[in-house]
Amino acid sequence: MFAALGGLIAGFTALCVAELVAAAVRPEAGPVAAVGGAVIDRTPPAVKDFAVRNFGTDDKLVLQLGILVLLAVFAMAVGVLALRYRWTGAAAVLVFGVVGSVAAGGRPEGRPTDALPSAVGALVAAGVLYLLAGRLSPVTGPPPAAGETDDEETADGEPADGEQGAFDRRGFVIAATAAAAASAGAGLLGRRLQASQLAGVSAARGDITLPAPASPAPAIPGGADLGIRGLSSFTTPNKDFYRVDTALVVPRVDADRWRLRIHGKGVSRPVTLSFQDLLGRELVERDITLTCVSNQVGGPYVGTARWIGVRLATLLAEAGVKPPSKGGPADQIVARSVDGMTIGTPVEEVMDGRDALLAVGMNGEPLPFDHGFPVRMVVPGLYGYVSACKWIQEIELTTFDAYDAYWVKRDWSREAPIKTQSRIDTPRPFAAPKPGTVPVAGVAWAQHRGIARVEVRVDGGEWHTARLAAEAGRDTWRQWVWEWPATTGHHTLEVRATDRTGATQTDKRVGTVPDGATGWHSVVVDVT
Repeated sequence: MFAALGGLIAGFTALCVAELVAAAVRPEAGPVAAVGGAVIDRTPPAVKDFAVRNFGTDDKLVLQLGILVLLAVFAMAVGVLALRYRWTGAAAVLVFGVVGSVAAGGRPEGRPTDALPSAVGALVAAGVLYLLAGRLSPVTGPPPAAGETDDEETADGEPADGEQGAFDRRGFVIAATAAAAASAGAGLLGRRLQASQLAGVSAARGDITLPAPASPAPAIPGGADLGIRGLSSFTTPNKDFYRVDTALVVPRVDADRWRLRIHGKGVSRPVTLSFQDLLGRELVERDITLTCVSNQVGGPYVGTARWIGVRLATLLAEAGVKPPSKGGPADQIVARSVDGMTIGTPVEEVMDGRDALLAVGMNGEPLPFDHGFPVRMVVPGLYGYVSACKWIQEIELTTFDAYDAYWVKRDWSREAPIKTQSRIDTPRPFAAPKPGTVPVAGVAWAQHRGIARVEVRVDGGEWHTARLAAEAGRDTWRQWVWEWPATTGHHTLEVRATDRTGATQTDKRVGTVPDGATGWHSVVVDVT
């Protein structure tokens, strides 16, 4: 037990010291974040889809907890090993540090210095383990002379600390307590240093005042929000907006130091822009609904916000870019994030007249850190994994044949227009409404096409046309409601939507991979 405890303390030391060193390097270089990021990069799409489906936005927390559990098990095993083989146990800790260092430096956005937190943490932890294992070694002092007794003999007849065959319990407890306390202090100091750094960036964000848009968003029609209890509001508050990405540590980018580079195939005039350069340009404000390709039928990963930013097509045109339909040699935009993510977006769609933005604001304030501060891409009509690059710092023009972006390398489709979908928000699954008129309400979306009709049916019967809320634009979702004359019993409600091209969503159920889920959302209720 003491050997395993020694291993745990050594593991705790490694994490805490690494946390302190990461404060001097960058938070993303910490071993848990580095190893977690490497795991995410190598996880098959089906497993990622399972994690998002079952854990939602807590998937990263679950991954981090899993890493910590594995680290604890490894540390205890190494502690037991070190009881007999001190040098071997210490070497095992160093090997684990090498794994963390390689994971940190090997990520797409990795820097040479990212290896330092894991390396230094492992080095100190190896020394701690070697010291603690030494305290657990049997004491080899001379045995008592014949006939002598020891006043410190324990009540059960076992030899006390310092006697032949025992180990130095007192020395182990003192050494373990000192190591744990020093490690906790290092970890706390590292956390405070990182918090201080982040506080400075947060304060700088808070000081930003977004200019008034030259092209403000049209007023939301009075009837766009039906105000029905349980129905998603038309505009999704920032705090409730879904977040699906691979960043275990949310980047905190200094807007004053941020730069965006536009270059590549067909770019005759490469461009480098600062944040102030963007704020000084003509800003556009639009209400746009975003959807994640990981959204299951009826899922929560969809929301509407009022975005403000610069038209991406204008910037590309100024750089000399032409869409393929006008003879341009590039058909793909590869957007690169500060965390190494790559997002591939069709040039044609970005430059076809839709409100594709480099967004700097969300719902009247600078972008939240979780949603891409200082700048992100927003392209109506395309799933986020091919359009919505957060924390963007580079745009390269290339072709789909020449380069596969992050998700395409992981078996997702290269081009992914959003599919027509609808969702029942109320009544909730397994609700028990009373007989009589029950409002069945929800949202439907077909970004850049718009919603023309929503229908609801009960128990596989005839379809009933729902009443649509006022349309705020073809790039936003649309609320709907149908007044159901509910009768007692067990019932299944289903919904389907038709977009403005006349296409009705299919009833065929498929999963999210490779280009988005399809099928009708259904809810089972028991009217009593």
